[in-house]
Amino acid sequence: MFKFSVSALSASVLFALGGMAPAHAAVDVDAAKALGKSNDCLKCHAADKDKKGPSMKKIAAKYKGKPDAQEKLIKSMTDGHMVKLTDGTEEKHKVIDTKDPKELKNIADWYLSH
Repeated sequence: MFKFSVSALSASVLFALGGMAPAHAAVDVDAAKALGKSNDCLKCHAADKDKKGPSMKKIAAKYKGKPDAQEKLIKSMTDGHMVKLTDGTEEKHKVIDTKDPKELKNIADWYLSH
């Protein structure tokens, strides 16, 4: 029969749980806000109220629980598709001015955190 010490067992459990960490790193809110401001995202989107576009809270609710949420939101920010505005009109969504995957993931995660 094997004898395990409490510390060895604890270390094994902690090591195993390390693989269960969240897939996304913590959001750098300041960087996301700066990118959003410099790209005029905040002219159309606010945290909890609709402006010209839906609130970040509504966007987060739309994607909640969807495994491809981050990917779809990044696509929405980078493909220049037509969007329906809160007043019912349509216009082409502005393409965010960055190609940096880290910045794109960070701003998408910031929107999804609302």
